[in-house]
This record gives sequence, C-alpha cells and structure tokens, in this order.
Amino acid sequence: MTMAAIQPQPPLGAPVAGLSLAEALELRARAGKPVRVGLIGAGQMGTDIVVQISQMTGIEIAAVADIAPDRVSEAAALAGRKGDVDTVADEAGLDSARRKGRIAATTSLDLICRSPHVDVIIDATGNPEAGSRVALTAIAARKHIVMMNVEADITIGSYLAVEAAKAGVVYTLGAGDEPAAAMELINFVRAMGYPVVAAGKGKNNPFRIDAVPADYVEEATRRNMNPRMLVEFVDGSKTMVEMVAIANACGFVPDIPGMHGPAAPKDELQNYFCPKEEGGLLSQKGVVDFSVAKGVAPGVFAVAEMRHPRVRERMSDLHLGPGPYYSFFRPYHLTSLEVPLSAAAAVIFNQSHMRPLPVPTSEVGCVAKRDLAAGETLDAIGEYGYRGFALSRADAQARKALPIGLAQGATMTRPVRKGELITLADATPDERLKIVEVRRAQDAMIAALTSGAHS
Repeated sequence: MTMAAIQPQPPLGAPVAGLSLAEALELRARAGKPVRVGLIGAGQMGTDIVVQISQMTGIEIAAVADIAPDRVSEAAALAGRKGDVDTVADEAGLDSARRKGRIAATTSLDLICRSPHVDVIIDATGNPEAGSRVALTAIAARKHIVMMNVEADITIGSYLAVEAAKAGVVYTLGAGDEPAAAMELINFVRAMGYPVVAAGKGKNNPFRIDAVPADYVEEATRRNMNPRMLVEFVDGSKTMVEMVAIANACGFVPDIPGMHGPAAPKDELQNYFCPKEEGGLLSQKGVVDFSVAKGVAPGVFAVAEMRHPRVRERMSDLHLGPGPYYSFFRPYHLTSLEVPLSAAAAVIFNQSHMRPLPVPTSEVGCVAKRDLAAGETLDAIGEYGYRGFALSRADAQARKALPIGLAQGATMTRPVRKGELITLADATPDERLKIVEVRRAQDAMIAALTSGAHS
C-alpha cells in the first residue's frame, strides 16, 4: 500500500475550510464537481492554459471564446482532446456541448460570461480594451474574473476590483506572472511583521528603449512570439507595467520616474535597494524597481527591513546576511501555467491572489520612441510610437501623463519629440473605447474616495 493510499481523506461534501488548494481540487474531482473555467482568448497564453488545465485535477475548461474558433480546436488537440470541441453560437449550443462533456468554442465572450456552466472567467486577450470588456461583462454576470491583462489592471483595475467586491465576486491578477509572484513574497514578509523596503523583478532581456518590432521578427519567430509582444518586454514597457501593478496593490511607488533599474546581482539586491544613507540607491522606502543583472530573471524579490538583534542573529545563522536589510527571492515564475491556480482559489476559497487598492499609487505613462506629429494616431504598446514609463500617481497627475492603457488609438493634438513624456494635452484618447469610459469612472471614484478622506 502506498503512503498516498493511507492518508486520511475528507468526506465528499466536506467544507473546504482547512484544506489546501490541492486537497480541495482533489475533493471536487472526487465529487464530480470540477471548477469550470471560461477562457477568453486562445492565443499563446490561452493555449498554455488549456494544456495546463488538462494536467490538473478538479478543474476543467468549459468554454473558450476567440475570434478564430479553430484556434480552440488546435489548443484542445495539444491538450490531448483532439476532436473534443463543439463550435456554438448560443446558450442552447453551449448547454449541449457541456452535457456531452465537450469544450464549447464561440466568438462571443458574452455567451461564456453568462453561462451557468462557467464558474470563473480568465481573460487571456492581451489587449487592454478587450480586457476591460471581458472584466466588466464577467462582473456583471457575477462571475469571478482572473486578469492576465496587467495593462488593463494598471489602467482601470481599482475600479474593477471595487465593482467585483460589490457584485460579491473575486477580481484577481493571475498567479505566475511576476506581480503575483512578487506578492507572495511581500505578503510573506508583511505577515511576519516586517516592512518591505523594495520589491521587484529581474528584467529577462536587454533593455533597449528604442526597440521596434521590425528589428525583432527573427527572434520572435524563433521564440514563437508576436514581435510586438517581444518588443513590449525589450523596450521596458512590460517591466514598467508589472512594477506599477505591484505598487498599486501594495501602496508602493517608483523611487524615481522610470525606476533605477541597476545591475544588482541576486545576492546583493538588499545592498542596492536600501536607503542612500545606508549605501543603497533609494530616497524612500516602500518602492518598486527592477534589476538588469544576469541571474535575477526570471525571479522576483522583496527586500525586508529586520532590525531586532535576535532576529538578525538568527538570520546570520541561516546564512542570509548581517542585515538589517535582507532580500527574499523567488527564482522562477511559471507565467500562464500557474494561472489556473488563481481561478481555482477564487471559486473554492473566494480568494484573490492580487488586486489593486481602491486608490492607486502609481501610473504608467508614455514616452515617445520617435518624433510624433500632430494628427497621428498612436499604435499599440510594444510597437513604434511610445514605450511605458513608471511614475508615482502624484507625478503622473502633476505632469498630466497619458496613461499607457489609453494610448492605443489616441490622436496626437500637437507634436512631441522623441524621449519626451506624452501628456493629455498632447494626445486625446479615443472616446469610443470602453476602457476610456471606465477610466473616467475610476477617476471619479478615486476623487470621491480621496475627497472623503480629506474632509
């Protein structure tokens, strides 16, 4: 008899309180009640999720929405479910597919979000505008929402999280991306009672602020990536977005506009990300930043301040250094492979792995990659017009920075030189976009919250 066979098993129908996520998923599998996922987007990340969920117990893909339903069949085939997809156009079709135990594929995100056969929605669209529509539709349908769309989160996430709470559902960023991985460390340190001085990540490719897709076609093809997506990483936009997501969830800020981004080795992170008066770079505590040193990526870190002599004695015994600053390091993040854990935790435990505070503390603005002329329409993040630039919310407001999540489709109203910050006086967002409408609602919500705090 194996050790697993003699482990005590909770009875079917037992409450989940006290169970680990693995135990709770096993219990749902034994009860024949898996967590049912509705996935929006079957591109690279969405395909990963379909495959990953096929490796798990107690959770399943119920339905997938994509503009090209054939991609759902391709993803299912990779997951070992070739021919196990029904393309549907209405609730009757989706109901029929589910009764047969098949994956429903559709072009309608509304259909999936409304379906009683779905417990939780995962947004894997990779587009801020699409992500805003997915999240709003899911929340209106009282479905938990897992956002892989960090660009949407840093633009309207505070509003979405508040609306989700009102609806009694969970809003969460997905486990596996650097922000949520860093939050694990931040929550660990805070739970132990220590302040986090800095948190961040290693940047996993060269930092080239003028990168454009035409120069990265070969590499993107080799890595099975979209060139635009690759450039979003290379030009630093993704790093800015991810660090601001952490900041807005923790109440942190970039120490300086754009952050420091030193070549801080993994074993010396605490020596760089500590106050200037103690030999570091920082003018304040509670900041987000990143390192470009080799060996830090694909990891994330949190630097804690631990001053009690007995604690420092123990940390020294454990070979973690003399203190008073100590770096806690997670050497990996599994991107889309971890995302289903957030879907399961939302449904089973009503738990969010990460969400922004109601009043954000930071913003990602846009810096021109080239000279921009009046009348131009701005392209997408990771293309030719601009790159992301992290700012504190106070700095962004003072400089009237154009939020990066509102940049695509915005019209330049006056010229901006290469290297300059694009402001709301320089560019007008596309008022037809849902994300622009929601950002205005978020701004009004924040104004109400902050005026109440100051009254």
